[in-house]
Amino acid sequence: MTIDEAQTRFESTAGESGDDVNDESLRLRVVEAVDVSDCVRGFRLAAEDGTALPAWEPGSHLDLVLPSGLIRQYSLCGDPADGSAYEIAVLREPESRGGSIELHASVQVGDVLVARDRRNHFELRPAPSYLFVAGGVGITPILPMIRAAADQGATWRLVYGGRSRSSMAFVERVTGFGAESVDIVAHDERGLPDLAAEVAATNPDALIYACGPEGLLRALEDVCAEAGRSSSLHFERFGASSEPVEAGDNTSFEVVLERTGTTVHVTEDVTILEAVRGVLPDAPASCEEGFCGTCETRVLGGVPEHRDSVLSDEEREANETMMICVGRSCTPRLILDL
Repeated sequence: MTIDEAQTRFESTAGESGDDVNDESLRLRVVEAVDVSDCVRGFRLAAEDGTALPAWEPGSHLDLVLPSGLIRQYSLCGDPADGSAYEIAVLREPESRGGSIELHASVQVGDVLVARDRRNHFELRPAPSYLFVAGGVGITPILPMIRAAADQGATWRLVYGGRSRSSMAFVERVTGFGAESVDIVAHDERGLPDLAAEVAATNPDALIYACGPEGLLRALEDVCAEAGRSSSLHFERFGASSEPVEAGDNTSFEVVLERTGTTVHVTEDVTILEAVRGVLPDAPASCEEGFCGTCETRVLGGVPEHRDSVLSDEEREANETMMICVGRSCTPRLILDL
């Protein structure tokens, strides 16, 4: 897939801009590519035409189209006040679905990539204090949160775990925000972080933000539940949080593609995304497990059944968008902005 083909793909599936789904495409030139640990590579991406990039908030990520045509999501980890470039960091994962290896091996300074403009389902809410918990490359969305907390005068603490210090990205950067507020927990030196002790020592009015492997997030969920702090916890997952719903639990329904002027029938054994791709073959998606947000689509009518790991409880209740790779319908007909 060429860069122009990738941009056409995004534009052909884009809707009106909104707070939850922003489908503007950007052409970004790689202006820096540097190793930030022994397994994480950092990239700075500037607008190809040299103009200032759209503003973003901590917790935002980009849907990035790789040269192969793969779409992958990367958290923005730089300074939101820096409009000259976006910064991402990518873990090299040999067992991944190919995106990380491609970025590490093939993408170089000077290359141009297409990205969908930033999305944010991991917003930093105002609070007097914060506990940040990061595991491995999960430090990336936490970095701008720490900067924002410090700028706002909030108290904060970071617990940052990883396999080894050499594998952990941005250690110098996070300690530069305030070494006294940072605890680096390398597994080969100290084992696992004591999450129960950290939560117990956190102010009752503090919010807890976490990103990292599923094991870390599940453990933190359990600790917060036992401490009565579940409402304080906000996190972003790398993968699906549960097993997919079996086809036997599904029912069939119709989906109206409002802009396309077509109605598709979604049977018990296919997803909405699969049915939609019969009409729109290039409908964007990445994980197809409900955790990345690439396939997020506006709901114009009907009641969706949410099965994703992206939307908050409030967003689910609003029923304004859904992830069509895993979501289904509670009503016989669903109308989507496609």
